[in-house]
Amino acid sequence: MAIKKDLLTIVQSILSDMDSENVNTLSDSVEAQQVASIVEDTFYNMIATSQIPEHDELLKLTALSDSDYPTHFSYPTNLKNVSCIWYQNNDGDYYKVKYEEPLDFISRVDGRQDTYQTVLDKNGGTSLRITTDTIPTYYTTFDDKYIVMDSFDNTVDSTLQASKVRAYGSIFPVFSRTDSYIPDIDANYFPYLIAESKSVCMSLLKSGSDPKIEQAARRQRTNMRNNKKHLPDSYKSKRVNYGR
Repeated sequence: MAIKKDLLTIVQSILSDMDSENVNTLSDSVEAQQVASIVEDTFYNMIATSQIPEHDELLKLTALSDSDYPTHFSYPTNLKNVSCIWYQNNDGDYYKVKYEEPLDFISRVDGRQDTYQTVLDKNGGTSLRITTDTIPTYYTTFDDKYIVMDSFDNTVDSTLQASKVRAYGSIFPVFSRTDSYIPDIDANYFPYLIAESKSVCMSLLKSGSDPKIEQAARRQRTNMRNNKKHLPDSYKSKRVNYGR
């Protein structure tokens, strides 16, 4: 059964397989620090190409709170993707705000003839007709930085409020290059993380690869892909509305 391991234990295991000097802490040798750096890179490469369930959480969107950009929000800096966004009405009920592709969003707002305010997109400067008498129904992003929603109720708030928006999605966890840090992944992914890191270390630090280590890395890579099949069907079939 796979178990979670802290970074020092992972590094010690890799150093041992490379016939390198053992360490009691990551700061004991330059090589230990190099191995830790490779483990970090491998970790981010792994989570960038895989949907890790424990990285899904409620997200905090930041409202610009600027009357020039009344329906703009910015993303968290460590965001991977957004799955769903809701906005709260005056009764405290949340309603889903649907994602729309940028060109479809532009076509929608261009067709408005009344009860709108002309707003410029934050980066592109494009004029957008933003409805001013209801909570938002659609959102998009033009620049991978800001969310733009299609409406707000200016009789209630002069801009959309961070306290009324709710979002759910996936984030990139922060990797800490410290002895006791345990990578934020499920235990089933640890064999792959270690095997792949070991393979890279052999190639970069020992100027060659070990066939057995390469074989183990390939096997764990296959296991990691197969592990996705154990997710609930509702999770496997989920399509992300917008990915960063």
